[in-house]
Amino acid sequence: MAGMCVIAQYPTDMTDAEWQILRPLLPARAKTGRPPSDRRRIINGIRYLQRAGCAWRLLPHEYGPWSTVYDLYRRWIKNGLWLRLHDVLRGRVRVAAGRQPGPTAAVLDSQSIKIGDQGGVRGYDAGKKVTGRKRHILVDVLGLLLGVYVGAADQQDRDGAKTLLQRCVGWYGKLAKIWADGGYAGTLVTWVKALRPRGRLHLDIVRRSDDQVGFKVLPRRWVVERTFGWFMKQRRLVRDYETKTGHAEAMLYLAMTTLMLRRLARKRAK
Repeated sequence: MAGMCVIAQYPTDMTDAEWQILRPLLPARAKTGRPPSDRRRIINGIRYLQRAGCAWRLLPHEYGPWSTVYDLYRRWIKNGLWLRLHDVLRGRVRVAAGRQPGPTAAVLDSQSIKIGDQGGVRGYDAGKKVTGRKRHILVDVLGLLLGVYVGAADQQDRDGAKTLLQRCVGWYGKLAKIWADGGYAGTLVTWVKALRPRGRLHLDIVRRSDDQVGFKVLPRRWVVERTFGWFMKQRRLVRDYETKTGHAEAMLYLAMTTLMLRRLARKRAK
């Protein structure tokens, strides 16, 4: 059954090439307990939900009971599997692009996003005039996610950056430089340097020119803006519909996992 060709029901479904990449990374099935479900079909259901932006209960019946799809999604968040799958694929994409698996440079930014009518953390970003949450992300020079933290929209960028960097800077021992915009200037520069007293880690501020008029692509800054653009192609991510911020973070990793699987499958087909 595992080697059978599966005909995609929807454009969001994994191709056989994508499944061949992902399947070996999944944990072995338990030998006891309830009968195993079709994990490929369930993952396809999650991908459909993210791209279409529908509610869990509105998933097409081809993916099975919505509660079964949601249960796997929730359990893999709890045991960290989505993050582990994402990180393995990111390393492979970087190697395929001629880079080392681990990054030496990164870009930092945030995005305020409106929230649905569910409960959970929220706040008002007076600058963007948005009631909702703020996504703080760290990406490599290819725009691939290195870390994400979702908090209330009224949280200052510098405070959110501290939470994010404390969470993930230890994962990347060779990381030496982080670029960010002027909103992160000030004491955060010194704080970042102190994260590695015996090593080199610098926060470089990329500022707009004082005489700049209109839009202009800034060095390094466009990389993280493109990542936010990738998120916006997933209708579930146009707003934050997750009650728990941990689920909101997982949705971002899932979006990048879909993108990286597609890239690796194309690379393998050449």
